[in-house]
Amino acid sequence: MDTVIASFKLFLFALICLIVVPVQLVILIFTKGNMAYCMPYFWQKTVCKIFNVKIIVSGEPYKDSQTIYFSNHISYLDIPVIGSILKASFVAKRDVASWPVFGFLSKLQQTAFISRDRKDIAKEKYALDTMLESGKSLIIFPEGTSTDGQSVLPFKSSLFSIAMRDGLENISVQPITLKMKLINNKPAKTQDDRDLYSWHINMDTPLGEHLWRFAKNKGAHISLEFHPVLKANDFSDRKTLAKACYNAVSNGLKS
Repeated sequence: MDTVIASFKLFLFALICLIVVPVQLVILIFTKGNMAYCMPYFWQKTVCKIFNVKIIVSGEPYKDSQTIYFSNHISYLDIPVIGSILKASFVAKRDVASWPVFGFLSKLQQTAFISRDRKDIAKEKYALDTMLESGKSLIIFPEGTSTDGQSVLPFKSSLFSIAMRDGLENISVQPITLKMKLINNKPAKTQDDRDLYSWHINMDTPLGEHLWRFAKNKGAHISLEFHPVLKANDFSDRKTLAKACYNAVSNGLKS
């Protein structure tokens, strides 16, 4: 029975992709502004419903002006979770672009890909500058990888320099704590429980196999805690800003 249910979920997932992708490709021909976030927003909300991922929001997502959101990272499933609440572009590692299905879909949401290769720095800086200058809000996972959700890794302060560039003095920064509340309708107490949702650095499970396993189960309840908004220009440098965001996110995980 679980196999039948999982197969149906994946059929619906494929169907919504077939509907959304061509429409989004046409939209991107004409605009990369706010209108270009409508289809990804619809897709992400629908994906959460298909896989029974319920999102519990606390705090107030700041949407009044251009904002850079910094969140801890547990799984590729964090993307539809956060993307179903915020209309913004993700900043992701370059290898995400090669992920099956999700890599292609992330490009359609105007994800900015970054790498550690020095030869790409100038091109990536230009891409990020262009996005910020056009008024886009960004979502960044500053741990640089994903965890099993039990702790928050130190934030890479270099990513916070994005918020402190010239001309962005009034940009807002909002830390977000993402936390697993229930997996299969029960608290995630064991590693096996956590690994139904989490897809992290210590796992060797391929993405497709992980999604299949998740689809065979009853879903997850994920909480998003939006912490008070910070102003980047209130901080002397990127390291102090990174520390303030880290403290907010990690304390949220403990509460």
